[in-house]
Amino acid sequence: MTAAAISQDDFLKFQEYFYRKTGIRFEDTKRYFVDKRLMERIGHSGSGSFREYFSKLRFEADGTELQALVNLMTVNETYFFREDYQFHCLVNSILPEIVARKKDESPIRIWALPSSSGEEAYTIAMCLIERWPGINTHDVEIISSDIDTNILTQARAGLYSSRSTMHVPESYLRKYFKKTAAGFQIDDTLRSAVEFTRVNLQDPADVKPYRNFDVIFCRNLLIYFDDVSRKQAAETFYDALRPGGFILLGHSESMSRISSLFRVRKFEDAIVYQRPGAGT
Repeated sequence: MTAAAISQDDFLKFQEYFYRKTGIRFEDTKRYFVDKRLMERIGHSGSGSFREYFSKLRFEADGTELQALVNLMTVNETYFFREDYQFHCLVNSILPEIVARKKDESPIRIWALPSSSGEEAYTIAMCLIERWPGINTHDVEIISSDIDTNILTQARAGLYSSRSTMHVPESYLRKYFKKTAAGFQIDDTLRSAVEFTRVNLQDPADVKPYRNFDVIFCRNLLIYFDDVSRKQAAETFYDALRPGGFILLGHSESMSRISSLFRVRKFEDAIVYQRPGAGT
């Protein structure tokens, strides 16, 4: 099967279908990327053409093929301590403010998505242990989610390359990682500190259980969405946060251009966004 097997009409049909399912729209500039992966799945499924494959994809009851396609189409590239200033903001400003207004013994809840291979969530755990004294007196739950089930398996395994760990402080590397022939294995303490879950942010049934978070990290995901999908994501985050909760985006993303639901907070280390309420 060659690239010519995917016609422009085929691409447009797939583009709209994938957008409705995930909120991600592939532009014409991504044709080679999309065609190559589509052909891989067409061949794997035993289909003789795009039309046959697309029919199977749309009418498959259990969604197995859609999940396989999502796993192939999503990009997962990150590393530990990416945009480290935001983690400083978390421990220096955000968490002290959350603790100051807490009126019960419920745990502080942090949601990180997309999880990719787990570097961000494990970085949060390390920063809480190493940089935030409050970890000794407050329970914290860290949940990290992704739409890609393969990458979640990698995240749970906690095995990383030298490239992923290049910005990990040497003292942290010695304390929390074990060097193996395959790379760096993160220790069981950190692995048990994070719960990894599969979530499609564009599926209301998927996101409904995700509530009462104090902090959300959603960095460099919204850049793959269009305006409609971004607005829907903002509403999802608003519902997922407790009143007064915070959301941190990637450095090139701005919630102010997406939704008026959040107020801008300028802390010493970073600009973040807050759901109004709870005395804020």
